[in-house]
Amino acid sequence: MSKLIEFKKQRELGDVLTDSFGFIRAEFKQFITAILKISGLYLLLFLIAIVFYIYSADNMFDFGISQDITQLNNLPLMFGSLFMFMFFGLLAYTFANSAVLHYIKSYINNDGQVNFEEVKQNVKNTFWGFLGLSILKWMTLIVAILFCVLPILYFMVPMFLVFCIYVFERKDATSAYSDSFALIKGEFWMTLATIIVIGIIVMIASYAFGMPAAIYSIVKMGIFSGEIDPANMQDFVDPVYIFLNVISYLFKFLLNLILTVTSAFIYFNLNEKLNFTGTFERIQSIGKTKE
Repeated sequence: MSKLIEFKKQRELGDVLTDSFGFIRAEFKQFITAILKISGLYLLLFLIAIVFYIYSADNMFDFGISQDITQLNNLPLMFGSLFMFMFFGLLAYTFANSAVLHYIKSYINNDGQVNFEEVKQNVKNTFWGFLGLSILKWMTLIVAILFCVLPILYFMVPMFLVFCIYVFERKDATSAYSDSFALIKGEFWMTLATIIVIGIIVMIASYAFGMPAAIYSIVKMGIFSGEIDPANMQDFVDPVYIFLNVISYLFKFLLNLILTVTSAFIYFNLNEKLNFTGTFERIQSIGKTKE
C-alpha cells in the first residue's frame, strides 16, 4: 500500500507540484482506469470527430489550385465535423475533469481507498451542474481574452479552482463561481505563479507529443529538400498524419488530468489558509480511539 497523501494542509509552490505528481504516480493504474471507464466513450467519439474534422478541413482548404469551386459543397461537412469535434471534446473533458475531482474526493473520504462506484455515481449526479459550470467558465475566459492580457490573468486563477469548490464544498454552480473569487483573495500572485509553472510543464509536454506530427508534415511537404509543389499538396493529409495527430490529442487529453489534480491541491492549500478545515479535523481526531 502506498503512503496516504494528505490533501487538507498548507503547501508551498514546490510542494503542490511534487505532491501532484506523487499522487498520480502512486495512484496511476487505478486512477487512469477509473477516468477512462467514465470518460472513455466520449473520448473515443472525440478522437473520431478529430479524424473527420481533419479530413473535411483538408478537402475544404485544398492547396491544389483548381478551377472547380464545387468543393464549397464541403462547407457544411466541415462545420458539421467542427461542431462534433467541439461537442464531444466538451463532453470528454467534462466527464474526465469531474471524474478526477470525485476520485480525489473519494480518496480523501475513504482514507486512500477509492470507491469506483461512488465516483461513477457522483459524476453522473453532478453532470449537468459540471457542464453548465464548464460553459460559464469558458465564456468568462473568452470575454476576458477580448479585453487582452490583464483580465485573462485575473480571471484565469478563480476559474482554475471553480470546479474544486463545486465538488469538494458541494456548492451549486453559481455559488461555486462567485466563491472562487473570494477564495483567491490575498493569495492571488502565489496561486497564479503555481498555475503558470504547472501550465508551462504541461505545455512543453504537449509540444513534445505533438512533434511527431509536425516533423512528419514538414518532411512530407518537402521543406527540407526545397521541393515544395503546391499543385501536388492535395494529398498532404494521409492516414499517418491523421494517426499522429490523434495520438497527440490523446496525450494532451491525458496531460490535462495533471492540471485538474494540481487544481485540487491548490484548492485545499487555499482553503486551509482561509478556513483551517484540515487543522480542525486533526484536532478533533486527537484522543479518539477505536472502540
